[in-house]
Amino acid sequence: MSYESLLAGITADSGREIHNPATGELLGVCPENTVEDVNAAIERAKGAQKDFAKLSDQERCELLMKCADAVEAHAEDLAQLLTREQGKPLNGPNARFEVGACVGWLRATASFESPDYVAVDADVKATVTYRPLGVVGAIGPWNWPMMITIWQIAPALRMGNAVVVKPSEYTPLSVLALIKVLNEVLPTDILQTVTGAGEIGAALTAHQGVDKLMFTGSTATGKKIAQASGDNLTRLTLELGGNDAGIVLDDADAAAIAGDLFWGAFINTGQTCAAMKRLYVPESLYDAVCEALLQVVAASPMGVGTEEDNVLGPLQNKQQFDIVDGLVKKAVESGARVLTGANPDYDAPGYFYPATLVADIDPQNPLVTEEQFGPALPIIKYTDLDWAIEQANSLDVGLGSSVWSSNRERALEVATKLEAGTTWINAHGAVDPRVPFGGIKSSGYGVEFGTEGLKGLAYPHIING
Repeated sequence: MSYESLLAGITADSGREIHNPATGELLGVCPENTVEDVNAAIERAKGAQKDFAKLSDQERCELLMKCADAVEAHAEDLAQLLTREQGKPLNGPNARFEVGACVGWLRATASFESPDYVAVDADVKATVTYRPLGVVGAIGPWNWPMMITIWQIAPALRMGNAVVVKPSEYTPLSVLALIKVLNEVLPTDILQTVTGAGEIGAALTAHQGVDKLMFTGSTATGKKIAQASGDNLTRLTLELGGNDAGIVLDDADAAAIAGDLFWGAFINTGQTCAAMKRLYVPESLYDAVCEALLQVVAASPMGVGTEEDNVLGPLQNKQQFDIVDGLVKKAVESGARVLTGANPDYDAPGYFYPATLVADIDPQNPLVTEEQFGPALPIIKYTDLDWAIEQANSLDVGLGSSVWSSNRERALEVATKLEAGTTWINAHGAVDPRVPFGGIKSSGYGVEFGTEGLKGLAYPHIING
């Protein structure tokens, strides 16, 4: 099979045209569903879920393992399609990495111990069994369309639910292809997709037949989902926007950490919720860190994703390009110093924005205080560590953060003072399927991954006595 063969089974004669963000070329036409289609998909899912829930936990784990095998068998075709639709290059922590993560997450989710347990003491014997909720609505983003879809559906299926997936209208074909591969293994109607723009997402969100909603995307959309689901008291897991801060301590080795700093910020060309989007560096190391980052940028080629040498790609859509471009322009107008990047070629094909480092920037500049979600990193100088911690905590987001130091004890001390769902030491954004992940403040609520993530896709049934 090839990526063209995958496309042939999911594209339509009419619907939403999907173009390659690197070249502008037409990739395919995505079918667009109606509200009636959403209603029908949910009814089919409800019917299929009753039998699926009767399978044992072991049987569902075996199905997830078979799903992983199926994705692995189609890995290169899926990566080739993903590159052409999302824009991310094949190599680096990009398209092939993302498809590989889908395989790894499926297998990891199947390997977790069941959350069921028995609590016993002299007076009480309580059996706690986690039962499926029913139908899960999974609404995914355009930045990691395949991987985040797997983050949503793998635990939902493991716990016995049916799933209706609504992919982003920017990257629907990658998700449709992934679901097509998974459905080679899964029972009929247990995993379905509905495609379209806001009307379709709204119909899924407000439907009384949906027992749980999982959403990854912007804070603004997450608030709308929370409001729309309120009448039904639908359970929610919301992984929303972030503006993650990294703090370098004065004992760090600038050259040693530069590569990890760069990928912490520029993974997926900066289009990652938990990417580092503002970096605080002590005055004593400021020039050294800036110079070390410049060297990494110079060695990280950007271009069309199907060209094997590239590790940075275009922004996925024009709207995001304009956001990044506008924020960098505001920084330059305010007097900030561009170390490299900015000045995109507006006449060239594709939404390419150069990898950009911005120094000597006011800490209240919009490039610092607003989530740019692209390849532009503001580097803020500090002389007082307590001030840097205060600045890191000052925004109404709290997805991730990081501390960079040669002394682990010092780093841990700072980490305890940061307000975020996850704080990494000498890394940033390194998620693991075994470790719970989620945000605080306006970055959402609920956790994914690990046994705690499984519990979020079920309800505890307690037999006491």
